[in-house]
Amino acid sequence: MRIKIIERVAAWIAVAAMGLAPALPVWAETPTPGGKLAVELNKFEEIAGGGCRAYFLFRNDTGTSFEGFQMSLAIFNKDGVIDRLLSIDAAPLPVARTTLKLFEIPQIACADISQVLMHDIPVCKPQNGVQTDCFPLIDLKSRTSAPLVE
Repeated sequence: MRIKIIERVAAWIAVAAMGLAPALPVWAETPTPGGKLAVELNKFEEIAGGGCRAYFLFRNDTGTSFEGFQMSLAIFNKDGVIDRLLSIDAAPLPVARTTLKLFEIPQIACADISQVLMHDIPVCKPQNGVQTDCFPLIDLKSRTSAPLVE
């Protein structure tokens, strides 16, 4: 009698565990402790007719994909004065991948950009998650003459 009860309990546990199987990918995408979202201003390129094209690389080592990611950037001119604000939508950012995004900065030469300030991240939404504060996850870098700072 006890063996049949144990067998039924074991069968019930197996069925319950199979019911949780669809949730496992969500658990697997929880942020990795210390994992960062690297944002690199990799290159500037002059645009014909004026303006500057910025190449950004995003390396997502946070352990979770982002379906929404927007940055608000302040572009400083060569005199150190804010020339303009630029809003950039970089989503989606898949987990464990490097993504390239190109953005145009109109009416300013690349050589006239002295600094790029990431002053806000108005949208940071993990895949199937809720809006979150991404500033603690961000690691900024620039390979251009203009530093990328927060």
